[in-house]
Amino acid sequence: MDGAGSVNTARGRGSSPARGEKVADWADGRLGLYSLAKANMRKVFPDHWSFMLGEVCLYSFLVLLLTGVYLTLFFEPSSAEVVYEGSYTPLNGIVMTRAFESTLEISFDVRGGLLIRQIHHWAALVFVAGMLVHMMRVFFTGAYRKPREVNWVFGWTLLLLGVITGLTGYSLPDDLLSGTGLRFAQGAILSIPIVGTYVAFFLFGGEFPGHDIISRLFPIHVLLLPGIMLGLVVAHLILVFYHKHTQYPGPGRAERSVVGMPFLPVYMAKAGGFFFLVFGVLAMMGGLAQINPVWAFGPYRADLVTTGAQPDWYLGFSEGLIRVMPGWEIDLGGHTLVLGVFIPFMLFPLILAAIGVYPFIEAWITGDRREHHLLDRPRNTPVRTGLGVAWLTLYVVCLIGGGNDIVATHLHLSINAITWFVRIAFFAAPVLAFVVTKRICLGLQRRDREKVLHGRETGTIKRLPHGEYVEVHEPLSQADRHTLTQHEQQPPYEIGPRVDANGVRRPVTVSQRVRARLARAMFGPDSQIPKPTPEEYREITRGH
Repeated sequence: MDGAGSVNTARGRGSSPARGEKVADWADGRLGLYSLAKANMRKVFPDHWSFMLGEVCLYSFLVLLLTGVYLTLFFEPSSAEVVYEGSYTPLNGIVMTRAFESTLEISFDVRGGLLIRQIHHWAALVFVAGMLVHMMRVFFTGAYRKPREVNWVFGWTLLLLGVITGLTGYSLPDDLLSGTGLRFAQGAILSIPIVGTYVAFFLFGGEFPGHDIISRLFPIHVLLLPGIMLGLVVAHLILVFYHKHTQYPGPGRAERSVVGMPFLPVYMAKAGGFFFLVFGVLAMMGGLAQINPVWAFGPYRADLVTTGAQPDWYLGFSEGLIRVMPGWEIDLGGHTLVLGVFIPFMLFPLILAAIGVYPFIEAWITGDRREHHLLDRPRNTPVRTGLGVAWLTLYVVCLIGGGNDIVATHLHLSINAITWFVRIAFFAAPVLAFVVTKRICLGLQRRDREKVLHGRETGTIKRLPHGEYVEVHEPLSQADRHTLTQHEQQPPYEIGPRVDANGVRRPVTVSQRVRARLARAMFGPDSQIPKPTPEEYREITRGH
């Protein structure tokens, strides 16, 4: 036994390293992978179900890339007219573009083509929806604060590019529905004063519909926009990894400590499983739920329009603005300005721009320059939560306007009544949603305060010696009290006395006055309920 062991030891010492070890040593000597992996592979990530929203976006984007590559192999972005003689006999003999014909061939002749087409379309919808919900989670919890303002801008840019990519994508088949959408976009571009006509002619290659729009949208859709988005996704993930993930408040969780699981192997194993789960759900949706049946719409013709033409949901906001806007026109210097289209067309990017710069506006109002890694509970920031709900309400109202014909036919309502409802609700509904949301948040703050001071109601009724009946309250655990009281309630920014100790009047700028008013509105006494102090808690629990 000893002899055999010594022989094996000597053989092990004298033998050359394994091939995998050589590759690892070669890579480490040139890229420093060992030190990089040692420092980051055991990085701790917190765990919460809402964090999966970002993963849904990432995995949907990967599915989009995979299915898009497959479709690119068979799609021909050509506006050349052909006579269809293919597998879908109802359209045989119909004149159409080569782009629409190749879409039909993908759907009916390419093995698995229709499944991949529908997975691609569903993945696009899930991708944009996931980004919207993910950004709302980031907004409501304040995850965009320092040092993550740049990451918020990256996510906002990804959402905007996702919407544009979706528009260019469903316009490629050149069916009657997508052609109607392009006609809508062309009309909006024409409403831009001075340069609108030139931009439309350049984009479409002449009078609508032209012959160049599909061949120009194709490289934008499959190369330019996905390339930019892929770079932004990588940068977004690098910043998430560098800044460490935000976490919800709780025991052991602080600005400089993270409670969670290591990146390897736990987090990566769960992330890999979740990717296949998302892919499987998208494949099931693509196989069972029909979407965008272009053969039912037929090829695009400039003199026709589809009944109940609706864009994908993420563009319904912009179409709703234009549909319900009064048809105002003015003549200025011999030129007609179509305000009924131009105003809502410009309002859409202005609202999106306000969302993109909000973190910087809030940082200016608060004057907070600290790093934040703990998330806010939405109830503890009533004004911010109210603004988010108001924006979502505005979106839903405009979405109803974008589908006013569908709502009218399905609910048997007057389309004129729906249009006027949207016009009024555009101004009234967000304000009402803000007020109601703020009141709800303040009510939840009061309930948290009472729960900390008096404990949780048990439903047990007890009779006191002098005959009084009271309900027994169960004290909260220390962990629950910490969760309910860990948030900060700093006083809002104030200008201070206008006259200093020497009687000299101090100059106050307009920006300082605006900042003070906004700070009082967001963090003043009307926007937060004072959380219980240790003295109040000790007084209540002393035994009285």
